[in-house]
Amino acid sequence: MVQKTILPDKNTLIETATDFIINKIKSSIETTDRCTIALAGGSTPKPIYEAIAKTDLPWEKIHVFWGDERYVLPTHPDSNEKMAREAWLNKVDIPVSNIHPMPTNGNNAEADAQKHNQEILDFFGISSGFPSFDIILLGMGDDGHTASLFPHTKALQEFDRIITVGNRGESIRLTFTIPLINQAKCVIFLVAGNSKQEALKQVFSETGNPKQYPSKFINPQGELIWFLDESATQGLFHS
Repeated sequence: MVQKTILPDKNTLIETATDFIINKIKSSIETTDRCTIALAGGSTPKPIYEAIAKTDLPWEKIHVFWGDERYVLPTHPDSNEKMAREAWLNKVDIPVSNIHPMPTNGNNAEADAQKHNQEILDFFGISSGFPSFDIILLGMGDDGHTASLFPHTKALQEFDRIITVGNRGESIRLTFTIPLINQAKCVIFLVAGNSKQEALKQVFSETGNPKQYPSKFINPQGELIWFLDESATQGLFHS
């Protein structure tokens, strides 16, 4: 199921998405007694994480992962983990064992991708295949990339693994793969700003090329929710 919710501005998008995500976390816990959520980086999710941190939730039942990460130390200003810890995780009483960051402390991204691949398999208690995260949060770049799945890169061709190396020029990342994202119960895109218009047009076009606009590859078995602001969607849809 694909659902598009268009909000008048970014602040309203953040407020609406926050309520939806919190309710989705609660629903997952009610259904399975836990919630597995994979976080996105970027400026849009940060106030959402700050709002979640102020919410009364059973933190011991929430397991936090990341959909992608720059291959930098977790203390680096560009680290998605650092941002999420400062905005949310350091402010709540969540068990350390419930936080599952991507390993970026080594000097071998490929080895660390394989390590995290195994960590996720072990967590979900499976030996192979693709587990189903309850919630995966995604953003979309002006070029149509999502997570660290960039246009015309090798990561787009990885269909056997959970985690792979994503590259953006000289910048090395670890990232969820397309089939892992598509196994999720709920994928939530958060997209704001007029710089996203062309990419959105291609992603929602029947003729758009997913290798050029990788967000088009995302078609999960569960829900696909797009939270968009009007400046990103001018001329694309009718509310």
